[in-house]
This record gives sequence, structure tokens and C-alpha cells, in this order.
Amino acid sequence: MSGGQSSLRPLLRPLLGPWRRLPLLDRWLLGELIAPLLFGIAAFTAVSLSVGVVFELVRRVAESGLPVWIALQVLGYRLPSFLVLSFPMATLMATLLAYSRLSSGSELTALRSIGVSTRRMVAPALAMALVMSALTFVFNDQIVPKANREATISFDRGLGRAVTAANGEHVLYPTYGEIQQPDGSVEKGLSQLFYAHKFYNGEMKDVTVLDFSRTGQRQMLQANRARWNDREGMWEFLDGRITSVEIGSSALTTSARFDRYLYPMSRNPIRIAELPTDASVMTVAEARRAERLLREAGNQLESRRLRVRIQEKFAFPAICLVFGLIGSSLGVRPHVRTSRSQGFGISVLLIFGYYLMSFIFSSLGIKGALLPIGAAWLPVLIGLGGGLWLLRQASR
Repeated sequence: MSGGQSSLRPLLRPLLGPWRRLPLLDRWLLGELIAPLLFGIAAFTAVSLSVGVVFELVRRVAESGLPVWIALQVLGYRLPSFLVLSFPMATLMATLLAYSRLSSGSELTALRSIGVSTRRMVAPALAMALVMSALTFVFNDQIVPKANREATISFDRGLGRAVTAANGEHVLYPTYGEIQQPDGSVEKGLSQLFYAHKFYNGEMKDVTVLDFSRTGQRQMLQANRARWNDREGMWEFLDGRITSVEIGSSALTTSARFDRYLYPMSRNPIRIAELPTDASVMTVAEARRAERLLREAGNQLESRRLRVRIQEKFAFPAICLVFGLIGSSLGVRPHVRTSRSQGFGISVLLIFGYYLMSFIFSSLGIKGALLPIGAAWLPVLIGLGGGLWLLRQASR
């Protein structure tokens, strides 16, 4: 045994070094926090995963013939998204349980008797909460979007659905630019409006393009199909008609059919059609690119929705810090005893209240009643304010 332990020491030394450099008080309190934190992660993940995924997969296996191994694969891919949800809840439960147990056992009273302040006692909990916030951000931005996409692909394949073709409906993309007026002046406005009824497998169906960029003329292009031609760097319209209307006293109208017509316009309509509809399958960088495209396309509602979701991707990890502060401030009060079941119940109530407030502010942000940054961060600021007030009350 001694030989085996000595062989492990070089591997553990990089981890044990920083741990041993921590003050004894911090190591002791962090040791008390780790066990309930792991229990909380396991408990909340198991409950939310069962309700959110397992029951649906079992039903699909029994009713739709989804293979069991595909169901297990989907379950594994969906696990990170539920882990992310459990991190803040487990942080709240761990701090509440650990500090209330130490308070009921008079350990915290002993620390106060030798001059250790309440703020110093909760410092390890806040440090742990910051680590959990960073972990939540990494999971939420880098792991969860990819895992959710793979889960959807695996699920569709298991049910025999087509998953290789990107598709969408009612693709609308306006282009704005400088338009020369009949008097020679130049004004900025809508130059082109692209509309496709459907987008499937890289090809637009039932396409209409209105062109306002020509001086003294309006042009309408209609085609059964349209696709992007990489070699020409233009759109290729197939089987359609082009109609031109002169503006002025003559009001001359000309129309011609075509089998193939190359039209100069950006590739952005395809990028709009390929955008995911759910921000949970996008990283922050992908969401920012999508928001820019939607803003350029004039879709203000979806653009504002994405701006709120982008801010929430940064604000959501901060919930760990909020819950760590609230849980430790509640638990550090003198002569408090909270059992594991009571801690679970209190955690659920606090979490429900916080998420309800976040949902309300998020809806106000999407409607435009609040700025996106305010809609995402106001619940965090309110939670931090409540936590600081509880900490102040506990310090008296």
C-alpha cells in the first residue's frame, strides 16, 4: 500500500499543493461544503432529468419503436443541460445545509468567540460559488449547445427522420442601401426584399424578390426554385418570371420568362434560414452572429429576443453566486438547524421564486419594456441585494 501511495503522490501533488496553501479555516469549511454540493448536484440532476427527458424517452421506446441504445445516447447528450440547471440549485442547498449544521453544532459560535467575523465564515462559500459560476458558464456556452444539437440529431435518426437537410419556412430578408432618385440625389432605404416560402436542403422554394434599387424602375422576380451559386457568387433562380415596371408617365410594364437567371445579392438569406430557433443550441459567439443577421434583416422582435438570451448566458452563471450568498447567510445564523429534507424544500422554494422573477423580467425585455441587459441582470442584482441584507442581519 505504501508503495502505491508513494507512486500516486507525484500525480496528486499539483492538486494538493494549492489546497494545502489555503488557511486551515478555509480548508475545513470547504470540506464541509463539498459533500452536500455533490449530493445536491446528483439529486437535482436526477429529478430534473427524470421529469424532463426520461419519461419522454421511455414513452418513445414503448410507442414509437425508438431503439434503447439510441435513447441512452440521447439521455447522455441531454445530461449536460440538466447539470447546468442543477449547479445553482446545488450551490444553494450545499451552503444552506453545511452552515446550518455547523451553526446548530456550535462550531460557528466557537469561531465567533475567537473573533472570526460572519463575513469571514462565508468567504469560502462565496469562493466555491464563484468556481461554480465559472463552471456553469463553460458548460452553458461550450458543452450544452453541442450536446443539445447531437441529442436532436440522434433522436431524429432513431425515429427515422431526415436530419441532414437544413430547412425553414417563410424566409424574409431585406437589403438596405443607397438608392439614386430621379432628380439625381441619393437616399438610403430598402433596395431589395427577398422572400421564400420554404428552404430545404440548401434550396429556396417559391421565391419572390422585389428590387427597388433601379432608378425609375421597379422589378419583381418570381421563381419556383433558387440556390446560391458559389462559383458565380450570385443567386441562381430557376423556372421563373421577371417583371419590370417603369415609374412615371409611361408606366410601361415588361415581363419575360426564364429557365435560369443569375441575380446579384448576398448569401444572407440562406444564413437567416439556417439559424437555429433556440438559443440553447448556440454559443455566445453564434448567438451574436445570429442577432446581427436578424437585425440586418429587420426582424426586430427576434433580434431583441436574442439580445436578451445573450445577456442571460452571462447572467445565468451568476445565479450560483447569488444562491451561495443567500444560502450561507441563512445558514450562518446562530442556532439554526436545517435537515437535508428541509434544505431541499427551502432550496426549491427559493429557486422557484428566483426563476419566476427571471421569467417575468425576461418577458419584459423581449417585449421591449426593458433593455436586454436590464432584463437579464436585474434579477441577479436583486438577489445579490437580498443576500447582502441577509448577511448583514446574520452578522448582528
